Amino acid sequence: MTDAPPATATRKALVVRGGWDGHQPVEATELFIPFLEANGFEVRVDESPAVYADAAVLAEIDLIVQSNTMSTIEADEFAGLRAAVENGTGLAGWHGGIADSYRNTSDYLHLIGGQFASHPGKHADERTGDQSDNYVPHTIEMTAAAAEHPITAGITDFTLVTEQYWVLHDDYNDVLATTTQAAREWDPWHRSVTSPAIWTRRWGAGRIFVSTPGHRVEVLEDPNVRTIIERGLLWASR
Repeated sequence: MTDAPPATATRKALVVRGGWDGHQPVEATELFIPFLEANGFEVRVDESPAVYADAAVLAEIDLIVQSNTMSTIEADEFAGLRAAVENGTGLAGWHGGIADSYRNTSDYLHLIGGQFASHPGKHADERTGDQSDNYVPHTIEMTAAAAEHPITAGITDFTLVTEQYWVLHDDYNDVLATTTQAAREWDPWHRSVTSPAIWTRRWGAGRIFVSTPGHRVEVLEDPNVRTIIERGLLWASR
């Protein structure tokens, strides 16, 4: 008995990664490249958004997977990215790699539909000075729309212990899951706040998919998170 041959590449994916190393942009994207290849994508990897300025490259791309946190983007690079999405290229990503990529470019925030604002963490007395200071137990709650959507069908509410993103957003997003930040006794806000955790967005002929869960590889390997992201990549693609 022999292994089945890999799927013939019929689409092209561009992985753009970089920025803050704490989000493991290389390790995280490497987790999904075999999945893309197995689903018929030829995958190209770039370590900066400079490729977005190359219209000839982007014209052939069916899906952009971005994992680039707290970085910057030049005007011609963003213009190329937006034009590609408007023309039908899908754009997908997780956590800060898509929702906290280019803080200084307001048009990017408009395109994505949600911007990381904070990840309120543990009480000051519990903090040790590492990333786990911001790891809190919380629930990802499916919306009514999630039951029928190909990204989330069959997935029910689930809990994580990781960063819980408080997101600034607009109502053009099609929200598939939310998460609610409680008002704890030491917090300065006075009532609970609900943010989108998984959403899609249509832009021109293109589709955008965002998952805020995905801080590091161990979160991406959670069965629910990984399934949602894998489905999201396929859904977003041209």
